[in-house]
Amino acid sequence: MARSLLIVSRQAPWSGPHAREALDMALAGGAYDLPIALLFLDDGVFQLQRGQQPGALEQKDLGANLQALPLFGVESLYACRHSLQTRGLAEDTLLLPVQVLDAPGLRELLDAHDEVVTI
Repeated sequence: MARSLLIVSRQAPWSGPHAREALDMALAGGAYDLPIALLFLDDGVFQLQRGQQPGALEQKDLGANLQALPLFGVESLYACRHSLQTRGLAEDTLLLPVQVLDAPGLRELLDAHDEVVTI
C-alpha cells in the first residue's frame, strides 16, 4: 500500500515559487493515485482567497491549479482556522471547500500521515 503524504503549503501565492511547487507536487502525486492531502497553513491560506489578481505582480493565477486538485484525486484539503482568522479570511469566501481545523485537529492530521512535506 502506498504511504500517505501530507503537503503543508505555508507560503502566499505572491511570495515566490513555493506555493506553485506545493500544488505541482500535489497534482503530480494525485496523477499517480498516491494518497495525498494538502494543508494550507500560515500565509498559505492566501492561496484560497477568491479574486486574486496575480497579473499585477507578473505571476500566474494559481486558481485553475487549485480547482484541478479534485480532478487529480487530491480531495483531502485542509486549512488552519487560526491562520484564516488572523488573516481576515472567512471559510465561506474561499475558492475551494476545505476542512477547517483547529490546533487539535491539525495534530491529528499530522499524525495520520506517513510522510509530511512542508513547502
